[in-house]
Amino acid sequence: MITNEFTQTFGIEHPIVCGGMTAVGTADLISAVANAGALGFLTALTQPTPEALVKEIARCRDLTDKPFGVNLTILPTIQPVPYDEYRDAIIDSGITIVETAGGNPTPHLPTFKAAGVKVIHKAVSVRHAVKAEQLGVDAISIDGFECAGHPGEDDVPGLVLIPAAARALTIPIIASGGIATGAGLVAALALGASAVNMGTRFMATTEAPIHHNVKQQIVDNTERDTVIVFREFHNSA
Repeated sequence: MITNEFTQTFGIEHPIVCGGMTAVGTADLISAVANAGALGFLTALTQPTPEALVKEIARCRDLTDKPFGVNLTILPTIQPVPYDEYRDAIIDSGITIVETAGGNPTPHLPTFKAAGVKVIHKAVSVRHAVKAEQLGVDAISIDGFECAGHPGEDDVPGLVLIPAAARALTIPIIASGGIATGAGLVAALALGASAVNMGTRFMATTEAPIHHNVKQQIVDNTERDTVIVFREFHNSA
């Protein structure tokens, strides 16, 4: 067992995080992650309404008595998203750990902090990470170019980005991007991270709510089978 500032702060056994994944971060997967001693995040916007999120949080609590959190991803949308209502649903449900991503979390931080919620913010560059620390977040998930989702436009890989962030920050760092094994965890810790964030690896688990054929394709893929599709979104936040 690896114990450090991150595991102690967030009350988990292992320095491993299952970050928020749209349509995948449901109670079935996140409760299993929690029961295994890691930290998982339900995805708020996977649920169609704040009321549905409250029910999903309750369902996750029925499946685990260990810590888990909720991801709130803030992105431009065609239809307005009631972010404040999702935030309040998270707080009213007694969640004490939140992962913010996609955009500046400033509008939500005072309410989260007043409620005693610890906030992990996902950043894709050192400058964004430093700003988030100044705003008062409790940890940074630093996303290298290898990371799925929205890894920004700087094209800086984790081998460079993780130690750069470690030199600039004083709060715990979670290394994100291309990590799927114990060897990857050891490497991230050696580079200055306190934990690792895995997404695709958790998609291949039994508990992930996706089709078996997708899981098998993930397992069968080689290092040459990643298709880069995010360029058109210009999502550098």
